[in-house]
Amino acid sequence: MKGRVISIDGPAAAGKSTTAKQVARRLGFCHLNSGLLYRAITWLTLQRGWKETDPDFAGWVRGLDIELVARPPDLVVRIGGRTPGRWLHSRRVSAHVSAVSRHGAVRERVLSVLRDAGQRFDLVCDGRDIGTVVFPDAALKVFLVASADERARRRLGDHGEPFTPDRVERETRRLLERDQADSTRELSPLRRASDAVEIDTTALGPEAVVERILALWEDASSRRHVPRLG
Repeated sequence: MKGRVISIDGPAAAGKSTTAKQVARRLGFCHLNSGLLYRAITWLTLQRGWKETDPDFAGWVRGLDIELVARPPDLVVRIGGRTPGRWLHSRRVSAHVSAVSRHGAVRERVLSVLRDAGQRFDLVCDGRDIGTVVFPDAALKVFLVASADERARRRLGDHGEPFTPDRVERETRRLLERDQADSTRELSPLRRASDAVEIDTTALGPEAVVERILALWEDASSRRHVPRLG
């Protein structure tokens, strides 16, 4: 049987995807970064020359063929019969994904794909509304946080950029603006589920965060029957 879900939410650069992948690997679960689905729809939208303001956009999105292929520990996104791969992180997709992902039909389509994955796989899923909207009955919910300054340094490191004071200040400001937008958006805002365990990763290394989540999972599994979705 499949259908055990661990949700990991939190603001940008809090370490969600890195942590989620390692937890999935250690438990033999599949890992899915929900943001890749929004990027995939954005990528295909750009490929086909669609505009999210087009009157037919909602119908196009609802008819999209989206498939998740298991390549442990990850679930790889195929859309329209194609696997975008590294193009999901292109500058062009990054520039448009925010506008596309705000569309109600896009969020509905992604929600459907995520919930189907939660029934088919043992899943560690990360995002911003996983424990509140996508999987409110997840077996374990975690909410990762870190100081804006530390998150800025991590993001600069991911991009191979130097940690100059000016760069850190600009990235910190950008992340705080992103936090504000994510927390106040009308659809599925970023917030901690009431039953989520909050972990501050500011002073923790990746392995320490993973071990803490594994301990929480072991505790949850030993204290009660772990619910399965579906």
